[in-house]
Amino acid sequence: MLLFMPGLRNGAGFADNFFNIESAQPQRESHYAALSRSAPAVVNIYSVSIETDTGLFRNRPRERASLGSGVIMTNNGYLLTCNHVVADADSIFVAVQDGRVLEAQIVGTDELTDLAVLKVNADNLHVIPQMEEPDVHVGDLVMAIGNPFDLGQTITHGIVSRAGRNGLSNYVDFIQTDAVLNQGNSGGALVDSNGSLVGITNANFQVRDSQNGVRNVDGINFAVPYELAKRVMDEIIQKGKVTRGQLGFIGSEIRERPGIEVTAVASNSPADRAGLQAGDIIMAIDGIRLESASKTLDMIAETQPGTTLELEISRGGESLTIKAVVAELGQTALSSGGSR
Repeated sequence: MLLFMPGLRNGAGFADNFFNIESAQPQRESHYAALSRSAPAVVNIYSVSIETDTGLFRNRPRERASLGSGVIMTNNGYLLTCNHVVADADSIFVAVQDGRVLEAQIVGTDELTDLAVLKVNADNLHVIPQMEEPDVHVGDLVMAIGNPFDLGQTITHGIVSRAGRNGLSNYVDFIQTDAVLNQGNSGGALVDSNGSLVGITNANFQVRDSQNGVRNVDGINFAVPYELAKRVMDEIIQKGKVTRGQLGFIGSEIRERPGIEVTAVASNSPADRAGLQAGDIIMAIDGIRLESASKTLDMIAETQPGTTLELEISRGGESLTIKAVVAELGQTALSSGGSR
């Protein structure tokens, strides 16, 4: 040994050069800091309703409890959750992560986005971090925070598979993610890698199997975009409900041409009364040139009912101008999610 490794003679062998070498570990990647900012703002929601059993020899009330999650949005106690979590509830209790259990009241709901606004009376609430424009992109890392199966607060993670739109009309165009959602996650938070809220978790994708039963599809889950959820919340707080405008027509974009082609008009709708016809091409509304069907739908949905809009249309090569009075969505809708 000494012949082939003369360095050992001088005491500079394994003891100095091998056994005493400190192993250099890479810095651990963690989302702990982001979750420390956001997770305390996600609450567990327990809604209780009283139902009456009916049938032979049965006519007595029984208590039914539903489980869900919610997000503290403001310092003065406004929370967002899903409407289906608190629908028909006789009492609602919110379990905050600091151990408090608070009774909550429903401020208002919006069935089209499946959102509900709750209010609790408490101090020292942890508000979730929010950005005015989260600017969500496909591929962004996201984490879902909620209370699945009443296991307590649980975190799952994934990426944004599809980014939803943010107008008041897009009540079926949500963020899609592969972050796992289970029963009890509904109404919880979808946050980015900084801990900022990007959506309110809603549901997972379901299909019917060969026995006509419903089963979940792994990796396809949904959340209401933050900007849309915030707008719905603000309007519910201010007015008690969300009001959307509609004219009562269906249209589609024209490839490589400006304008929206009208494909159908609801009978006795504002568009019908104004004289709009299937086959017309709407070039502009109140001077705003149209190129996107979704943006056109958003613009009409965000217009106050009772407002008169001027439509510039092309019919058979001729240019016409007609005026239509916006009605409230739900009064004369051609089809769910399809009329403008």
